[in-house]
Amino acid sequence: MKKFLTSTALVAALALPATAFADGHSDMDPNAKSGGNITITYKDDVATLDPAIGYDWQNWSMIKSLYDGLMDYAPGTTDLRPGLAESYEISDDGKVFTFKLREGVKFHNGREMTAEDVKYSLDRVTNPKTQSPGAGFFASIAGFDAISNGETETLEGVKVIDPLTVEITLSRPDATFLHVMGLNFAAVVAKEAVEEAGADFGKTAMGTGAFKLGEWTIGQRLVFEKNEDYWREGLPYLDSVTFEVGQEPIVALLRLQNGEVDVPGDGIPPAKFQEVMNDPEQAARVVEGGQLHTGYITLNTKMPPFDNADVRRAVNMAINKERITQVINGRAVPATQPLPPSMPGYTEGYEGYAYDPEKAKEMLAEAGFADGFETELYVMNTDPNPRIAQAIQQDLSKIGIDASIQSLAQASVIAAGGEEDQAPMIWSGGMAWIADFPDASNFYGPILGCAGAVQGGWNWSWYCNEEVDAMATEADSMTDPNAAEARLQKWSDVYMKIMEDAPWVPVFNEQRYTMKSERMGGADALYVDPVSIPVNYDYVYVNDVQ
Repeated sequence: MKKFLTSTALVAALALPATAFADGHSDMDPNAKSGGNITITYKDDVATLDPAIGYDWQNWSMIKSLYDGLMDYAPGTTDLRPGLAESYEISDDGKVFTFKLREGVKFHNGREMTAEDVKYSLDRVTNPKTQSPGAGFFASIAGFDAISNGETETLEGVKVIDPLTVEITLSRPDATFLHVMGLNFAAVVAKEAVEEAGADFGKTAMGTGAFKLGEWTIGQRLVFEKNEDYWREGLPYLDSVTFEVGQEPIVALLRLQNGEVDVPGDGIPPAKFQEVMNDPEQAARVVEGGQLHTGYITLNTKMPPFDNADVRRAVNMAINKERITQVINGRAVPATQPLPPSMPGYTEGYEGYAYDPEKAKEMLAEAGFADGFETELYVMNTDPNPRIAQAIQQDLSKIGIDASIQSLAQASVIAAGGEEDQAPMIWSGGMAWIADFPDASNFYGPILGCAGAVQGGWNWSWYCNEEVDAMATEADSMTDPNAAEARLQKWSDVYMKIMEDAPWVPVFNEQRYTMKSERMGGADALYVDPVSIPVNYDYVYVNDVQ
């Protein structure tokens, strides 16, 4: 058995001592002030605060502040660390994870959390009756198929050893499993709270998180109050957080400028972006950070002429990515590969396919398409995606490719991509991939692996390379912490092979821009937290507390 207080198995960049995060104090801000309230605005109301159900960027960080899971991330980073688990052990075969829980952790109702709560929560999220969109993340746990099929209501692979120990057995080695335990879907909930609230549990919430739900007036506001019994001593810094909903982004920006709002949750309105960035006083309150995001064009490898790799490579060289980023006011960086720069496993120094329309034309001619060809480019019909599609169309026309734009509702584009012979090209904007967790595997299976190249799947390039699939499987079986570097190199090799085959044109990696009021304190990374999107509420504070 291998015992850990923090994970080195998955994130090679995590080079801190094994006990650095075990007590929850090493990340405390010596300049922080306790107390005060902040106001966050959103245009739309929140659908649910049930961690098994919530799956959108708006409620993601809210849920993270109300609940905890066995694993967590160092604030403002993608570095995995223990959460409710004080430590864990991994068996030599990589299939058995034994988690030792922290003693004295309390739910918001005052009851101490135990291993039974962990088991209940995992049984609940995987039970089809819960209808969790995240159930599939737990597919590697032994007994997942049986609970999915309705044969049982408990996971065979999750066992309570004692009140503070839970053992989880997998059906196969899975190097991403600790990341899965850090997802909101794996948050620990109180059985009595779920049963008491029934279908309304998502409106009540009962976790062990830094904040507890104090008020929710539908269509108006949510108020989170400080959990005085939070197990990370000294956190959160804030007394409360008020989320005002029904606020148009333009109005929210004006209120921020007037000192009435601390963070406009929907970000800077596109129409006001240049104005804000050109005003030194406003620009000083903007924090920019990377996202685990890539916007890309899929090239359907099952449909001629994109079944020809040279044609796909030529298309890669035809796209002027720098120009396309200007369509969205430069709020992105050109992409060279499927993985975004902030993702572990990203291949540093790889420049991808350079913009070279003349060489692209030569390659097309050598592939037998000297006169070009006609094709279709599918795109979601909400701004700025049709404008991006027009820029792509113009680039393709320069090498003789006549691409007619099919601008459709999101559902129609998704449906077309899930048919093997319907969509030759798709611009992924508005549907582009944002990782569920910061591991290179999350960019492969659903959108580039053979398993996703099925009817209704998300692999819209219909790319299936069995050699690459085998490499990916090998990478995800490397659970030994001593193989961390080798695993990341294996994933780098996977994505370099994919770029050689060119089923995609990676176009850009969107940057995130968060505005904050002058009174807000805490490291900038907390306002563009790659995991607690958009703000890590547990660690920010205000400077005007008396």
